[in-house]
Amino acid sequence: MWIVIGLLIIAFGAFCQSSSYVPINKIKDWHWESFWLVQGIFAWLIFPLIGALLAVPSGHSLFEIYAQYPKESLLTILFGALWGIGGLTFGLSMRYLGVALGQSIALGTCSALGAILGPVFTGHANDLTSAVIIGVVVMLIGITIIGIAGAMKSASLPEEEKKKAVKDFNFGKGIVVALLSGFMSACFAIGLSFGAPLHWEETRDIFQSLPATLLVTFGGFLTNATYCLYQNAKNKSFGDYKKGSLWKTNLLFCALAGLLWYSQFFGLSLGKGFLADSAVLLTFSWCILMSLNIVFSNVWGIILKEWKGLSKKTIAVLLIGLAVLVFSTFLPQLLQH
Repeated sequence: MWIVIGLLIIAFGAFCQSSSYVPINKIKDWHWESFWLVQGIFAWLIFPLIGALLAVPSGHSLFEIYAQYPKESLLTILFGALWGIGGLTFGLSMRYLGVALGQSIALGTCSALGAILGPVFTGHANDLTSAVIIGVVVMLIGITIIGIAGAMKSASLPEEEKKKAVKDFNFGKGIVVALLSGFMSACFAIGLSFGAPLHWEETRDIFQSLPATLLVTFGGFLTNATYCLYQNAKNKSFGDYKKGSLWKTNLLFCALAGLLWYSQFFGLSLGKGFLADSAVLLTFSWCILMSLNIVFSNVWGIILKEWKGLSKKTIAVLLIGLAVLVFSTFLPQLLQH
C-alpha cells in the first residue's frame, strides 16, 4: 500500500510537470528569454528553497549541511549547471518536434542515462540490479515505439499540416537536439546522487532529497540566467521588464509554470519516502518520474492536437508505446517478487 501511495505521488508530480508549459503559452508580449528567466526564478530558486527548508530541523540551517559536505555540494551544483544546458536545448526539442514527441525523446534519454550514470558516478553501481536494468531496457523500448510513431507522423503529414500542429516542425534537427538535451539533462539525476548525503539524520525520509534538489536547480539557474541575459542584450529585449502593464498577468503565469515544474521533484522526494522499503524502486525512481512525464506530455500532445489527422495505425503505435512505458514503471517491483 505504501508503494502504491509513493507511485501515485510521483505520478501527480509528473502530471504537474507535463502541464507546466500550458501557462507559459499564456504569457503575452515578452521574448522567450525574458519569460524563461522569470519563470526560472520561481522554478529553480524560490520553490526549491521553500522545499529545502522543509528538510531543515529546528535549530539548524541549510548552509550548515552544505558546509559539512563541501565537495558533495560543489559537485551537485556543477552537475546542476550541466543539467541547465540540457534545459535550454529541451525547449528547442519541443520547438522542432512538439510537446509530445520532443519531451518523449529528450526525457527518455535523460531517464535511462540518469538512472544508470548516477549510481556509477557515485560508486554505487551495485544498486543497478538486474530488475533495474530490465526496467530501463523496457522503458527504452517504449520510448523507441513512441519515436517510431513520431517518424510515422513525420512521413504521413503534408508540410502544411505539420506546421499547423508544430510551427517549426523539423524531425531531423529535432531528434539531434532532443538527444543532446536528454544527455545533458541526465546530469540532474547525477547531481542528486552526489547530493544524497545532504540531509540530517532527523530529516524525514520524504524531505531528504530536497536540499540537494535546491543545489541542482541553483546550478541550472546559473546556466539559464547567463544565457537569457545574453539573449536580452543580443535581442535588445531588456525592455520587456519595463512593460509594467504586463507584469501582473505574466508574473502570475510564470509563477504557476515554475510551481508546476518544481512539483515533479517535490513529488519525487515525497514519493521516495514511501518507497523506502524497496531498494529497487528507489534506484528506479528517476526512471519512473521521467516515464510518467513522457506519458502525460503525450496526453497534452493529444489535447493540443499535435497528433490530429493521423492514421489509426500511427495512433495505435503511439498508444502501445505509452502502455509499455506505464508497464515499465511497475516492472522492477514485479521482478523483485
